This record gives sequence, C-alpha cells and structure tokens, in this order.
Amino acid sequence: MDFYELLLVFLLAGGAWLWLDSIKAREIGIQAAQRACAEGDVQFLDETVLWCSLKLVRDDEGRLKLRRIYEFEYSESGNDRRIGSVTMLSHEVEFLQVRPNLYVIPNANHTLH
Repeated sequence: MDFYELLLVFLLAGGAWLWLDSIKAREIGIQAAQRACAEGDVQFLDETVLWCSLKLVRDDEGRLKLRRIYEFEYSESGNDRRIGSVTMLSHEVEFLQVRPNLYVIPNANHTLH
C-alpha cells in the first residue's frame, strides 16, 4: 500500500466512525426532545431532529469532544410550529430548549425560567 491508499483508508474509516457516532447522538437527542416535549405538555412534531451544528470543543476536564446542536419542531396548540433545540456534548444532553423562556440543563437537576 502506498501513502495515498493508506490515507484514503484512514479517511474512509474516520468518516464511517463519525457517521455511526452521529447516528447514536441523534437518537439520544430525539429521545431527549420527546421527553422534554411530553414533560412540557407540548406536541413533538415530525418525530425527528435536524442537525444544525458540529464543533470540536473541550469538556470540563479538558478532553476534546464533539458538540452537536439539533433543532426540532413542537406545537403548543396544534396550530403552530415552534423551534426547540437540543445540544449534545458527545452522547450526553448538555442543554435543551423547548420554549423561548424555558431552558433545561440536565446535569443541574433544575429548570431555569
């Protein structure tokens, strides 16, 4: 194998890892959005989230992790569509926004208004 073939193999392997890792994070994000909508007494629309952002960031311990932001739509009355978001740090929900004035921070065990 020459250098370019080896580089291609590494790029393909890295792309496959990123794709599989993103699928897992997306599923966790969907479950978090569904749960937040149920608790907020709003309807989770389309049963999915939309990828908006992907960044490489450091966590509290200085390790590099991927931060993904997903948006989803929900309805308060059934006649409207509003946008919420879920921020994932690796495979953990870091921040979830359902209503314009309701923010849920899962690790803090409380809600900010």
